[in-house]
Amino acid sequence: MPVSRRALLLFVSLAGLAGALRGDPLSKKIELDFFRDVPSRNLKALATRSDGRLVAGPTLHDLGGTAPADLLWCLEPTPNPNTWLLGTGPDGRILEITLDLTARTQTSREVVKLDDPQVFTVKRLADGALLAGTSPKGGLVIVRDGKVTTRVALPVDSIFDILLVDATTALVATGNPGRIYRIDLTAFAAAGVHFEKTTNPALLTERGITLFGEIRDRNVRRLAALADGRIAAGSAPKGNLYTFAREGGAPVILQESRDAEVTDLLPQPNGDLFATFVFSATSNESRITPPASAAKNARESKDEPPPPPPAQAERFGGRSTLMFFPARGFPETLMSRANTAFYRVLRRGDVLLLAGGEQGEVAAYDLKARLPLTFAGSVSSQLNGFAPLAANGDTFLLLRNNAPGLAVLDFAPGAAREAETRRLDLGTAAQIGALRFNRLRHLADTDLAIDIRTSFGTDEVEGWSPWTPLTTAGDGGWRADHLRGRYAKLRLRVTGTTTAPLEIDRGTLFDLPQNRRPQLVEYRLLSPGFAVIPAPEPVPPVVATVSQLLQAPKDDERRRGMLNGQVFLSPGTQVALWNITDPDGDPFVVTYSIRRDGDTAWTDLVNGTKDQYAQFDTKSLADGVYFTRLVVQEVGPRPVADRLTHTFETDDLVVDHTAPEIREATARRNGDTLVVTVRGRDALSLLDGIEVVFNNGVRESVEQPADGIRDGREETFILELPLARLANATSLEVTLQDAPGNSVSRRLTW
Repeated sequence: MPVSRRALLLFVSLAGLAGALRGDPLSKKIELDFFRDVPSRNLKALATRSDGRLVAGPTLHDLGGTAPADLLWCLEPTPNPNTWLLGTGPDGRILEITLDLTARTQTSREVVKLDDPQVFTVKRLADGALLAGTSPKGGLVIVRDGKVTTRVALPVDSIFDILLVDATTALVATGNPGRIYRIDLTAFAAAGVHFEKTTNPALLTERGITLFGEIRDRNVRRLAALADGRIAAGSAPKGNLYTFAREGGAPVILQESRDAEVTDLLPQPNGDLFATFVFSATSNESRITPPASAAKNARESKDEPPPPPPAQAERFGGRSTLMFFPARGFPETLMSRANTAFYRVLRRGDVLLLAGGEQGEVAAYDLKARLPLTFAGSVSSQLNGFAPLAANGDTFLLLRNNAPGLAVLDFAPGAAREAETRRLDLGTAAQIGALRFNRLRHLADTDLAIDIRTSFGTDEVEGWSPWTPLTTAGDGGWRADHLRGRYAKLRLRVTGTTTAPLEIDRGTLFDLPQNRRPQLVEYRLLSPGFAVIPAPEPVPPVVATVSQLLQAPKDDERRRGMLNGQVFLSPGTQVALWNITDPDGDPFVVTYSIRRDGDTAWTDLVNGTKDQYAQFDTKSLADGVYFTRLVVQEVGPRPVADRLTHTFETDDLVVDHTAPEIREATARRNGDTLVVTVRGRDALSLLDGIEVVFNNGVRESVEQPADGIRDGREETFILELPLARLANATSLEVTLQDAPGNSVSRRLTW
């Protein structure tokens, strides 16, 4: 069937691609995925997206000022947009924070100190009073004008969340056991102060507290009111998501988990619900509470406290997910992230904002593009509180823990945009080449300033070169001369003032690895007297698959052909095999030479070969010991001045065409046994053994010398045979062989 010109051109193109992929290597490259390679703390007004791109993002400012408390648990707004309420620990205080956004500082004052170490939740009521829940005594408190006017200790350990249903009703989520109580705020406000546990349901009802619902999990962590009037509740340590009817009662499970915690719920006006789950063996409080605060909590608690959490691990080992529960439909996982905890979720337009840890991350999810993002992070480990600061949605207030404090996330345009990569490993010391991007969107080359620094060590601080600017020549690449290192860091700054949704695609950093000398992995001399016919190289397939074109080159076909070759007897032939590799993949040729001991000139047996073996005839060589060497010389594509040559001194070659000498040979009777003893010597080679042939057809060989170790050029071999096997035999011929195959014979009688 004739081949069309189009098909022929396609085949030639594929063949050319295969040749290029398997061609001589020179430069290397490292692909830059900004989502992976840029830590959140190295972002300023930029964000990384899960497709590897840099996009516009917010700036995070950690506010200065004295830390208000060791632990910050919750944020609650006041009528003054610059004043906020904080529930704290381990001193059990409610604080009022005043923000100075211009100076980027905050000041605090104590509103009230409660008798419980931890204040997990605070809500401001319509009349200005504060409703707070505490732990580990499960106290529900009303504070007016800095004084506790109402306190009831619920029959639980902790109160984790409060939901204000209307001006007169609240729902309280508790832990151990997991219950939800309905609070009649009017009746509760008149209940007075009671420090003892209230377990009598009638007494609770008298004080305005009734059971709304309960779950089998240990803790109810979060509450949210859905658009249709139902109440959503998230639990721990199983991590289930429940819904309750408006009036309460038995729950319905929306999502079942294991070893998880529902950390936040975000209902939508259309009935949809977003929820964050943290999958971990440790609770929210254990991750946030440093060991010193846990010990203080234990000392100040009058009840028997839980044991303090262990010291914080350097890196969080759990994972988090953001899930979407449509009003009519099935749950969907929007994003999941390992080694990160999601604590709070808010919505800004079409983007969900996630305050998290354990590296102070602010994550996000773009609902339109359906892609996760990472925003600028904090110096603290956890960001566990999140609230909008302004109605325009440009600024948000964040709670920080480990170390405690506050921060502002600002989406306002005009901030300096900057991103710095983590340490990039080039694999080996190298000369740095160009940095190129797949594409810059809504950004000109002149609007981007790029700096680079290099190091030969892994230390993050010490040993780095100064920042060196990269320049572009208009070909889409950024370069700088004479840059060398094993590791590199890149810093990108957007210098333009574009308001368009800029995007910086993934990048590629090219480098020329340090030229390292070839290495001799193996060298062998085969037994003399054998020759090899190499197996033919395989014929390239007429049709190639894409995976065959893209796969890395395999072992050298020539060496494989030699190892798979056919071996046959060929007196005087010697085969030498070697395996030489170049760490950088540079092509090379080999010259194999020998020199007789005592001579000065080298004889090249193989010159400039790409094969990894030599096969030659030794019959024309004089007996003796020959030194051998391999001279390896790199060839293109490197410039001639950069190509390396290295000489390997390899094993000595013994050329021995002379038969060994039989110094003594006897055959004598010893009772009913015939003992044949042969002592021989060779001038150059080790002795291999004897072969004995009797004139009655019996043939025997001995390879083990009398001393048990065949290790010398002079050995004694002994053969013992019963005379019964030698009936009618009157003589024998004994042959002594050396390792190269030379032999000498002698006839004996007895």
